[in-house]
Amino acid sequence: MKGIILAGGKGSRLAPLTNVVSKQLLPVYNKPMIYYPLSTLMLAGIKDILIISDDNNLKLFKKLLGNGKNLGIKLSYKKQIAPNGIGEAFLIGEEFIGKDSVALILGDNIFYGNGFTGKLRESISYNTGATIFPLYNNNPKNFGVIEIKEEKIISLEEKPKIPKSNYIVPGLYFFDNSVIKKAKNTVKSPRGELEIISILQQYLDEDNLHFTNLGRGMIWLDAGTFDGLLEASNFVQTIEKQQGIMIACLEEIALNNGWITYDEIDYNNSSNSEYNNYIKSLIK
Repeated sequence: MKGIILAGGKGSRLAPLTNVVSKQLLPVYNKPMIYYPLSTLMLAGIKDILIISDDNNLKLFKKLLGNGKNLGIKLSYKKQIAPNGIGEAFLIGEEFIGKDSVALILGDNIFYGNGFTGKLRESISYNTGATIFPLYNNNPKNFGVIEIKEEKIISLEEKPKIPKSNYIVPGLYFFDNSVIKKAKNTVKSPRGELEIISILQQYLDEDNLHFTNLGRGMIWLDAGTFDGLLEASNFVQTIEKQQGIMIACLEEIALNNGWITYDEIDYNNSSNSEYNNYIKSLIK
């Protein structure tokens, strides 16, 4: 399975912070926001990853992350001319995906919880169809909502006025290769976008839409608003200070996955940043 991080969009919810830089380059406590979705794909065992953004910010992403060799992964980059919906990621990434399956994660989505890695890798084992990761939410009106009955998804709605359930679809999805064809067959919504919910509906119509229950202990944060950005930073700080572990340390994940060795860890020995000191502690 390959992976795509959609790090485009106007970031209008975070203006004026995003007037000059992508929101995925803003800090979530001690790391750029994009480290978190990238870490999710790496935890899933995905090594071939495409980052989609606008032309100006792609240069900054490349400067930050390079080609991924230092993490034992391969990073590619593609330009999004205009934000035309989440589903456009599969059209932009068609050549990158090739004949493989693909995971898509939104660049402002942060996941954290016990057993998360195992559930991700278990979900990749589905050979066909699409897999989503529904979570319970007290205010589902602002999200894609799914209705589940007898361990089966029976309906999907985008931002319904009267939700049929409290289960929402966060910005993480696994797809088989037919997602490219389905994206091409998707008609743009009234707001002129290729909606991800329309692609998921095609899988549901085929009775090929699966879901993985992440459990009650799972934390999901949308860092694409002012409150969400602050909440995410506070959450990461709390976990890291209390437990002494670092969330979304890319070098640590690569090391644990066996993709790099201790000798290959790339860090700035002269830097005393909290992130860099944590990497030094891993080596020691």
